[in-house]
Amino acid sequence: MLSVTPIPAFSDNYIWLLRQDSSQEVCVVDPGDAAAVIEVLEREELTLGCVLITHHHHDHTGGLAELIKRYSPRVIGPDNPSIAGIQERVADGDEFRVMGRRFEVIAVPGHTLDHLAFFTSGIPALLFCGDTMFSAGCGRLFEGTPEQMNASLERLNEMPADTLVFAAHEYTLANLAFAQAADPDNQDVVKALQECERARELDRPTLPSTLERERRINPFLRCDDAGVRKAASAHGSTDSKDATFATLRAWKDSF
Repeated sequence: MLSVTPIPAFSDNYIWLLRQDSSQEVCVVDPGDAAAVIEVLEREELTLGCVLITHHHHDHTGGLAELIKRYSPRVIGPDNPSIAGIQERVADGDEFRVMGRRFEVIAVPGHTLDHLAFFTSGIPALLFCGDTMFSAGCGRLFEGTPEQMNASLERLNEMPADTLVFAAHEYTLANLAFAQAADPDNQDVVKALQECERARELDRPTLPSTLERERRINPFLRCDDAGVRKAASAHGSTDSKDATFATLRAWKDSF
């Protein structure tokens, strides 16, 4: 059975560690900090067989060189020459196998232009979405357009409802605070905020979420909801889903 556990890094990053019960060889996703990964591998006597990279930002790739030097893992990621060390450069629609599971590559430009998500079906399905989708939020638009990011989120929203969503940052409380403003009549947001506050008080991660939950609490997946559009209309255009998304994202940037 495949298990996924978080390795906390920096102030709010999660490096996701994938492990099969029958093997000591593991895979990690977006290792921005090599030391955090090495500490877990040595403590639990694990070996690093594979690394997945979603995009080029340093807090997702900064530990790659040291991990390659130390473990020589298979490295899979975007076809971006600025990311040193990737051996298998993949693009939208590609597939590969890791830890006995078939993964599908989904291009999700918006946060960056090279951003990929990795999806594997099963019970449950798993989605590693980097900085594209967060619980109750989405990534800032550093390189892409609002239209690109909205289209990327809509692609991820096509996955099965029970898909576990493994985002790369612990941003949930801040995102839910914004969701209360952007979706003020949504009681699911209120409930989620209470649950996540309790989790953080116990120093527990609020992730993974599920796609079904995100459909109820994430305003960026609810751009066609009347309440969301009404709240967003005070901050900009809501003439279309793309326009509503752009208004929400700009509003969140200064929230």
